[in-house]
Amino acid sequence: MEHNSEKTDIKNSVRKRQEEPSSQDIEKSIREKFHKQLFSRFAKAVRDYQLVQEGDKIAVCISGGKDSMVMAKLFQELQKHRKVNFELEFLVMDPGYLPRNRKLLEENAKRLGIPVKIFETQIFDTVYEIEKSPCYLCARMRRGHLYSQAKALGCNKIALGHHYDDVIETILMGMLYGGQIQTMMPKLHSTNFAGMELIRPMYYIREDDIKHWRDYNRLQFLQCACRFTEACAAQGADDRSLSKRMEIKQLIAEMKKVNPFVEGNIFKSVENVNLSTIIAYKEQGERHHFLDFYSRTDLRK
Repeated sequence: MEHNSEKTDIKNSVRKRQEEPSSQDIEKSIREKFHKQLFSRFAKAVRDYQLVQEGDKIAVCISGGKDSMVMAKLFQELQKHRKVNFELEFLVMDPGYLPRNRKLLEENAKRLGIPVKIFETQIFDTVYEIEKSPCYLCARMRRGHLYSQAKALGCNKIALGHHYDDVIETILMGMLYGGQIQTMMPKLHSTNFAGMELIRPMYYIREDDIKHWRDYNRLQFLQCACRFTEACAAQGADDRSLSKRMEIKQLIAEMKKVNPFVEGNIFKSVENVNLSTIIAYKEQGERHHFLDFYSRTDLRK
């Protein structure tokens, strides 16, 4: 009986592998079924914000989650069009993943045909005991390591997988929890690494479309790069429900029930800032107040 059971398990495993979409099938889904939702919006952001130029060498930063993995595939697809010549490095930083999650990341990269370069750090160990703002410190340290490694590889840009939903959530979080109006920019010059830029080519892509692509191709990615949420996910818990970002997601979902255009309006709000109706604003770190200009007759209508 045991022998027959083993044979059945082997047959089921082989059948499952045969049923799973191949790398070619996954790429085809980006070109065809999800072309409008994923690739067209990716290419539009690259074009609108001038994110990729001739001769660029871009470090595509992969955390192992759905967003960075689909970004890697979209960059590979963009490179095939050859409208401009640019090079890619697929960069993975292991900040101290649990072994099973490191393995999942490597298996996904192989299955998707992404030639990743992995380098290791001990960031999780460094911030684990810090009580005040560990997430902020972790994010800054990870960003610095990515810039440093990318520059060592000869790259002039790093690409991160933040999407449309991240942008509008950041706008609301800044207002409701930070008391400020700001957005997640589509590209930034690095202040600490001369000649380096950060780009976000997923700027127009909706998270639900990424999830749909993931589920259509029966893919399973890391839920989060953080060791704390890794442990929660491994135990079947969902710690994200306690986060401020999840609160904002739920708030937007509720507002959308009343106003279906609310997401687009939040996004456009930082494109249509009227400085003449703003009490105060900062520019290059310098604060300006409306009273500084209020008495100037040349600024009156």
